Amino acid sequence: MKSGEVHDELLSISRQCELLELGRASYYREPNLEAEENLQLMRKIDEAYTEHPELGSRMFAKMFNVNRKRVQRLMRLMGIEAIYQKPCMSQKCPNHRVFPYLLRDVTITRCNQVWSTDITYVPMRNGFMYLTAIIDWHSRYVLAWELSNTMDVTFCLTALERAMAISRPEIFNTDQGSQFTSEAFTSRLQTAGVAISMDGRGRWLDNVFVERLWRTVKYDCIYVNEFATVSELEAGLNTWFPWYNETRLHSSLHYKTPAAIYETMRT
Repeated sequence: MKSGEVHDELLSISRQCELLELGRASYYREPNLEAEENLQLMRKIDEAYTEHPELGSRMFAKMFNVNRKRVQRLMRLMGIEAIYQKPCMSQKCPNHRVFPYLLRDVTITRCNQVWSTDITYVPMRNGFMYLTAIIDWHSRYVLAWELSNTMDVTFCLTALERAMAISRPEIFNTDQGSQFTSEAFTSRLQTAGVAISMDGRGRWLDNVFVERLWRTVKYDCIYVNEFATVSELEAGLNTWFPWYNETRLHSSLHYKTPAAIYETMRT
């Protein structure tokens, strides 16, 4: 190491940001990088998975004529896995409590009855990010969204706080991802008096409204623009989400917008 050179590995992220006079939030605003060939493969996997979430690494390896272990590594990096029932799909964190699914045979009749959230992989021209969003089931209204280049709980909590500043649900539904089973996330909901519901493993239909949102945002915004920088991606989503909420008509809402339903019916 040269004289006067700082060894970044010995410094915490907070200290590095302090020395660079950089806000810690900015640290997480650089896209994750991969080899160009892998980015192209990840884009293909993401498009196929968005259309057919039941497909797994074996099928993708056959579809794209690549090594299955390579596909498995990239899918782990993307945070996706085939959506179907199988034993030991993933190891749960032993310190995290998993809550029961509360919505089986429940009829959704009003706004703020049920919210849900999830995380999805976002391909970019020169890397990738992760996107989380919180949606109201009855109106399909997106209450908050956040971007991050890590899959830790921080950006999920930021989205939750932004949504809770608008209103509060009776039930909050998530999958069993470590971000949502974490004490930080579940305790925030419990403190607010919100009932917590969690999907059964591999049951994507338990959170179908968020899955439909991901398909829409990717085909309408992300895939067609191929954003090169996080700033471009954020600007694009800042335009798209208000359009989705306030302009896009939904046949399931009798051709009204999510905002029209949410603003007139929320409690």
